Amino acid sequence: MQSERQIFLQHIAQTSDSPLLLEIESASGMWLYGRNNKKWMDLIAGISVSNLGHCHPEIVKAVQIQAQTFMHTLVYGELVMSPQVQLAQLLTSILPPQLQQVYYVNSGAEAVEGAMKLAKKYTGRPEIIGFHKAYHGSTQGALSLLGDEYWRNKFRPLLPGIQRLQYNQLEDLNLISSQTAAVFIDPVQAESGVTVPSREYMQALRHKCTETGTLLVMDEIQTGMGRTGSMFAFEQLGIIPDILLLAKGFGGGMPIGAFISSKKIMSSLSENPMLGHITTFGGHPVSCAAALANLQVLLKENYIQQVAEKEDLFISKLKHPAIQRITHKGLMIAVHLDNFDNLKKVIQSCIQKGLLTDWFLFESSAMRIAPPLIITKEEIEFACDIILSALDEVYK
Repeated sequence: MQSERQIFLQHIAQTSDSPLLLEIESASGMWLYGRNNKKWMDLIAGISVSNLGHCHPEIVKAVQIQAQTFMHTLVYGELVMSPQVQLAQLLTSILPPQLQQVYYVNSGAEAVEGAMKLAKKYTGRPEIIGFHKAYHGSTQGALSLLGDEYWRNKFRPLLPGIQRLQYNQLEDLNLISSQTAAVFIDPVQAESGVTVPSREYMQALRHKCTETGTLLVMDEIQTGMGRTGSMFAFEQLGIIPDILLLAKGFGGGMPIGAFISSKKIMSSLSENPMLGHITTFGGHPVSCAAALANLQVLLKENYIQQVAEKEDLFISKLKHPAIQRITHKGLMIAVHLDNFDNLKKVIQSCIQKGLLTDWFLFESSAMRIAPPLIITKEEIEFACDIILSALDEVYK
């Protein structure tokens, strides 16, 4: 009889030749549990997804109640469903008044795709601008925006009319013109190894977009829901985007994304043609119920207010000769080493010692630290001790 690991390798499509192959049986809080009493502290939160940890009781309860009430009913946008309505009402109540309409989708990449269509439809312009070393998803449109040639080259032809700027470079903003429908930007570039822009730069970008009639699209798929120390990272920059993208931590562990804009902009999808953007499972009632519970807990508890203190504790503890530098914003932290081979060894050592971590797509010599926001000081010290031990082991 085949083991689940063998079935996984034979029947689950593989995206690399070396999957981690950790066999997970359950998860709770900061921890993933496997067979034979194995467990791993999750230091990456499913890549910035489980901001409240695994199986938060209020999210689980909301999922259970909604699953036994009703699940899928009809394609998005036709029926009035309480989970969608309550979530949109609460979400827009904490956003600027310009961001008043929510379009639910299934994932971050779908939020990007929807926003690309919305920007072109509303402005009637052909060009979209992204940034080098930016990641927005792996679907064809999102991949066309993606800012690294290695990852996109084998999937050509990609969408035309895409231009890329250097992140945090003021002079590049002159390339934004009356032909630009939208600029897609991360308020913190995660996959480049946590690159933090200057406030001056982001405000200059906002001004240039306003000046040229270009829509500013803020991709908060990783940064949203408290990860940087405020509910949304743009709140720290003194600007408001025209379109906001959410996913990952938005659903509390359930799949959901959204693009959010003004009623004026969003209404352009409803005519000429009507049904300008449609989805079958976007805004699934169970996912919306989970996202609502997730948002309610984040607003009720003080996890977001604790992010800066926890960030400082990580930085103060991670002192080692092998660490070349640490870049960080809130609980998005990149620990830069000398090369990918050594990083892989450190990551594998951490896993063997009971700590799950990872690397970055465009900064392969940096370790990713993005734990659930619920992580305690004691758990931070535990994680840092394992990382330092792994560094000692690899850099003897």
